Amino acid sequence: MKWLDALVQGVLLGGLYAQYALGMALMFGVMRIVNIAHGDLVILLALLGITLVGVLGVSPLVAPFLLVPMGVIIGWALQRGVLNRVVKADPLPSLVATFGLSIALQNLMLQIWSADTRSLSLGALSSMSIELGPLYVGVLPLGVFAFAVALTACLHLALRYTKFGRALRAAAADGEAATLSGVDAKGVYALATAIAVGILGAAAFCQATRTTVAPADGGAQLIYAFEAVIIGGMGHISGAFLGAMIVGIAQVVGSRADPGWGILSGHIVFLLVLALRPQGLMSRT
Repeated sequence: MKWLDALVQGVLLGGLYAQYALGMALMFGVMRIVNIAHGDLVILLALLGITLVGVLGVSPLVAPFLLVPMGVIIGWALQRGVLNRVVKADPLPSLVATFGLSIALQNLMLQIWSADTRSLSLGALSSMSIELGPLYVGVLPLGVFAFAVALTACLHLALRYTKFGRALRAAAADGEAATLSGVDAKGVYALATAIAVGILGAAAFCQATRTTVAPADGGAQLIYAFEAVIIGGMGHISGAFLGAMIVGIAQVVGSRADPGWGILSGHIVFLLVLALRPQGLMSRT
């Protein structure tokens, strides 16, 4: 029973990681933009949500409906103002630019919110659970997981069957050829980054309600997102979801075996996949 519970809790944790990974899969896996500030954007949006609730008196249940559009605006401005200038076949310029952005965001958050940890309470909902056979599952983690499943399905269908998805894949494959075919590559990239950071708005709300956040926490979220995307396979949205599940399960199972092995177990599984199948589990190659 202990290990069954660990498996279930790992899947639910993977639902949170999937929300980090989906935005990363869109930027890194599809557009080949290395966004080092990915985790810092999650923390920034989480702290903004906590401020909206704690200082401005916004209802916690309204906060995600504000954080998602805020994320969309930040993502669009980031792509239009910075990343479109450095998007090239070589990922190094985007890596350097977003590394600088990451440092700037961390220092900005420290100045505004200090290094203290914070969280967002949903009252009774935070501790509410339901009985599933012999196990008790938290309502909030279950909701986070269900949202991650729906988000994965919507993003997969959008990339595969919509005009936007076809334009994005064409621009990512060959920007110049796509432009000659009438695709506004920079506009498509700006919309894709807006969607990716908008997803992080939802992830930030889930992060703030499930655990605590602090300005220095962005690095961990970045690592989990990268690991999930690479485990699943570059450019594969469903693969990013699968990778997030694997990282979450590995961490929870590892922590049940030994509390000091939780996070390390996820990294070990990532390294094993990288060594045995570097193209990712769901890659067609």
